[in-house]
Amino acid sequence: MKTIKPILLLLLCSVFFISATAWIASSGDKLTSKAPKPAPKVQRLLYVATPGIRNYLGYGGHGIQVFDIDNNHKFVKFIKTPGGLLRKETPSPTGKMQKGIPSNVKGVDVSLATNCIYISTLEAIQCVDLVTEKTLWEKEYEGGVDRISISPDGKTIYAPSLEKGHWNVVDAKTGDLITKIVTNSGAHNTIYGPDGKEVYMAGLKSTMLNVADTKTHTVSRQVGPFGAEIRPFTINGSQTLVYVNVNGLLGFEVADLVTGKFLHRVVVEGWNVGEVRRHSCPSHGIGLTPDEKELWVCDGHNLRLHVFDNTVMPPVQKTTIALKDMPGWITFSLDGKYAYPATGEVIDVKTRKIVANLEDQDHNDVQSEKMVEIHFSGGKPVAAGDQFGLGQVRKATKN
Repeated sequence: MKTIKPILLLLLCSVFFISATAWIASSGDKLTSKAPKPAPKVQRLLYVATPGIRNYLGYGGHGIQVFDIDNNHKFVKFIKTPGGLLRKETPSPTGKMQKGIPSNVKGVDVSLATNCIYISTLEAIQCVDLVTEKTLWEKEYEGGVDRISISPDGKTIYAPSLEKGHWNVVDAKTGDLITKIVTNSGAHNTIYGPDGKEVYMAGLKSTMLNVADTKTHTVSRQVGPFGAEIRPFTINGSQTLVYVNVNGLLGFEVADLVTGKFLHRVVVEGWNVGEVRRHSCPSHGIGLTPDEKELWVCDGHNLRLHVFDNTVMPPVQKTTIALKDMPGWITFSLDGKYAYPATGEVIDVKTRKIVANLEDQDHNDVQSEKMVEIHFSGGKPVAAGDQFGLGQVRKATKN
């Protein structure tokens, strides 16, 4: 009897051990099967449309040069854009451009709703699928096309005619014309407001900034007048201030987008105004850092970027950054870490140091005034920046 009890006890312990082990193993399987999959890594890429300096193919060819932001802006790939060819002989500052050659890229923007990147040229808009990299459509518009802007919901394109009297409003999915807005201002640069309610339209022949209501697609009011005709411009995220380059000024002017009143004229100090190779304007390019603490202004004659403190009003000049070539545009990475002048240099915003130069697969310089940051996850676009250096602070703050 004494022998049987230990045996029974041993058997019971064995059964308990086996059951417990099986339960733990089973639980482990359940835990493993329920564990969430890690989120796909987000890839941050810089898409640079070329030729983005006039029609100069020597600055990147004809297509889209793509760079890896998180890998020191190394070359990733080149996307061919079979469209974008001139349909007729066209005048240019360097002489006539022949039919059939690559057209100047005038603007670039992205729609996450359609998963497409849009490139405007002198005569048309191309729609390129960001996943398949195929051109879905290319359409020509009355009066040509300049620097486009797409609504925050990705459904509508405001396309200025090429320095003519109107803007074409276009369906982003189909390219079909919705309506036309006549301003007779020499249509040129366009910014769709972050709230999607207003579009800001600047013309080369006007000192007034036209503001369109996106519900009616009509001009609802004007801002200005500014000191001369408006060139590149930018706005803050709360859509209360506009900063503009104007003809003849090395510097910028500021106006209130709410009241429409002119506020300040700011001149770059310590640098001479001189001849520029392009744009016929001392400052052609202006951008806010995403946090809106700084305003960066291009200087075409002195090959510089001038940095202003935007935490005070009017903004105060802080420093200057030397570049290798003439800057005709400036924008920033979404996180505000990098500045992208049209010269192809990549600047660390904090240190002011040039940390990279955009180069194609053959190590040739890539320069363009038309570039945009796009984020991909799982092979699909999930976020995009803007060709303009727009402020990203959505609530108005007192300086």
